[in-house]
Amino acid sequence: MIYLDNAATTPVRREALEAMWPHLTGGFGNPSSHHQVGEAAAAALLEARRSVSRSLGCRLGEVTFTSGGTESDNLAIKGIALGTPRGRHIVTTPIEHEAVLESCDYLRRLHGFEVTLLPVDAFGHVDPTELAHALRTDSTLVSVHYANNEVGTVQRVAELSTIAHAAGVSFHTDAVQAGGWLDLNVSTLGVDALSLSGHKLGAPPGIGAVFVRGRLPIEPLLHGGGQERGKRSGTENVAGAVALAVALRLAGEERAEAARRTGALRDAFISTVLRETSSARLTGHPTERLPGTASFVFAGTSGEAVLLELEARGIVCSSGSACAAGSSEPSHVLTAMGVSADVAQTAVRFTLGNGTTAEEVAQAAASVRAAVASVARLGV
Repeated sequence: MIYLDNAATTPVRREALEAMWPHLTGGFGNPSSHHQVGEAAAAALLEARRSVSRSLGCRLGEVTFTSGGTESDNLAIKGIALGTPRGRHIVTTPIEHEAVLESCDYLRRLHGFEVTLLPVDAFGHVDPTELAHALRTDSTLVSVHYANNEVGTVQRVAELSTIAHAAGVSFHTDAVQAGGWLDLNVSTLGVDALSLSGHKLGAPPGIGAVFVRGRLPIEPLLHGGGQERGKRSGTENVAGAVALAVALRLAGEERAEAARRTGALRDAFISTVLRETSSARLTGHPTERLPGTASFVFAGTSGEAVLLELEARGIVCSSGSACAAGSSEPSHVLTAMGVSADVAQTAVRFTLGNGTTAEEVAQAAASVRAAVASVARLGV
């Protein structure tokens, strides 16, 4: 099997597993307990928080551990919008992850917020001028992802956040897909909130983190024991936090070389697929994209049929976001980028990981050619 669905989830890194294992066995204490076992867990949680804050370039108290990217997005968007009395207008894009879009829609439906969706170009980029025009005196939050989960286009977050701040508006970015590949320094990015998910960068599912700048009041989603400085009640996942901290630290240390190597493999894969499969069309920006992401549409075929053919040949990939798997609707990302609904239904996403090899990429490209040809012959 050749695994090319790393945007959906990554294998757990051995270093992360080894770091978390003691906290699943002997060190199983509740960090809120005031005894030796609990205090050991609290110390491990504090060190994990310190490590994540170093990776993000923020203060210790600005990191909140969550259950993953979805909760991080929900807490950042709903928490800031409901905790900041500036106004009831939010600006985002139509190609965000469902966790962002549904959070904004919740605020619209139940709290009277107005939501502006910025248009994107054919590559999935937001025009900074469009953002400047959309901001109002009652705007309270802008949320634009760092990198798209389906096509891999990377947004110019630092430029967009500067525009938002010039209008006095807070800026959140969903960095779930960017976590293993791009610089996450929140000062460089200029963001007020940033969401992460552990299982996208070598930690297990069930752990995430959100940075929220300390000056921002935030309304918690979960109420109870007041853990995470009152921002997220519930007994903390100490083992998960430790694993996330290790995976995030290693991603930062390896980022430059991993991006260079994987980006070269991605480019070779894209070039071969476009050259040898006539119906293939690359989606997303040709260069400003994540190092591991290559997404195509194959007009005149069925994306689902191509996926099945690829899996039969040992290639594991996806049609887009894992969170939308099983949906019969065309990708909201591709349609917002101007791709027709029938062509959007033919999308297939390949996402390379840090361990993907040149041999695997060459075999995958050959399998794409064969799979698309097979589907075309069957008229599916």
